[in-house]
Amino acid sequence: MADRKHGRPAPATDSVVRDWDDADPSGQTYTRVLFIDSDLTEVANQGGVFEECTFRGVRFNASRHTDAAFVNCTFVRCAFFDATFTRCKLMGSMFDDCTYNLVKVEGGDWSFVGLPGADLRGGQFIGTRLREADLTGLRATGATLRDVDFSGAWLHRADLSACDLRGSDLSTIDPLTVNLKNAIVDLTQAIVITTSLGLDVRP
Repeated sequence: MADRKHGRPAPATDSVVRDWDDADPSGQTYTRVLFIDSDLTEVANQGGVFEECTFRGVRFNASRHTDAAFVNCTFVRCAFFDATFTRCKLMGSMFDDCTYNLVKVEGGDWSFVGLPGADLRGGQFIGTRLREADLTGLRATGATLRDVDFSGAWLHRADLSACDLRGSDLSTIDPLTVNLKNAIVDLTQAIVITTSLGLDVRP
């Protein structure tokens, strides 16, 4: 089982569900459930709540999650192709060896998530809170990361080249350890980055 950020182990599970196909989690609550090899492709999840659950080999392809919650969950070898998360809460969740092609996230709170080494190239995070998230080694070339709260996030060795970062909080980004080549930023962000390089910005 993948370790969580700060070395915390994944929560223990109390029950196991296999091949959970044709599921409708809308409005339901699941606590400490282990889901294995399930196909949730094109599932429409409205307000479903998962707490301290583990997903292994689950396919979330083209699924839609709105006002849902995955709190302190663990995702291992899951697929999120074209998945959409709108106003969802994923606080404290850990992702290990997952795929995220064309994933779309709008709003929501993803604080304290673990996405080390995740390949988010071409993905979208808009207006999302990623406070103190572990984004070490993140690969996000060409991604849209607009109006994202990165305060306190771990971004060492992250590749944000050609990203649209406008409106995002870049105050804790170290441009000496993060690849920002060809990234799109606004004027305020440009000043923040320049100042962090030790330059004296004057009119």
